[in-house]
Amino acid sequence: MKASKHARKRAKPLSSGEKSPAGPGLRERKQQQTRERLKRAAMALFLERGFEAATIDDIAAAADVSRRSFFHYFASKEDVVAAWQEDAAAALVAGILARPADESMLTAAENAIAAAVKRIDPTEAAAMSRLKRDNPALHARDQLKYEKLERTLADGLAQRAGRKSDRLKARLVAMIATGAMRVGGESWIGEGAREKPEAFVKRTFDAVRAILK
Repeated sequence: MKASKHARKRAKPLSSGEKSPAGPGLRERKQQQTRERLKRAAMALFLERGFEAATIDDIAAAADVSRRSFFHYFASKEDVVAAWQEDAAAALVAGILARPADESMLTAAENAIAAAVKRIDPTEAAAMSRLKRDNPALHARDQLKYEKLERTLADGLAQRAGRKSDRLKARLVAMIATGAMRVGGESWIGEGAREKPEAFVKRTFDAVRAILK
């Protein structure tokens, strides 16, 4: 029995120049999964053994890939930590863009940061902060992270505002929010990481608002 004209039309394959709207292809999905597996394995080993003691061979073995495959995704162990930070920054900007339109820029930044820290394990976050603090190479990269984060937050806040006239305000709020994260994080570790991260975020931004009054 011949298929109907309508059925044949639906079954028409994509031409070489067309892309499927279904999302990333199988190869891309596998690459994303391998990258994520390497990142998780590396971070677990860093927390368990320390940054210096965890070798690239250890990370590759834990992620069930070859050493050569590791270098396909990351140039060094430091790059794994940087990727983890960049992914967190991207998630934070997505959180800012999702905040209600009636929130001020500073409130949107605070609430997005508070929501982000709720999703992390405080014990792991504290251990990772100490790891970066005590390793000179990671500490230097961590300072660069805040510079990139400030620019990323400014772009997100400006995009949320939707007006060119608000770009300066977005940059200033991003500077304040990034500074609050850096100083707040250092203070949180300095106080023994006893307080819930989201509660510390609120306390930090309350201090910022008191200064701005």
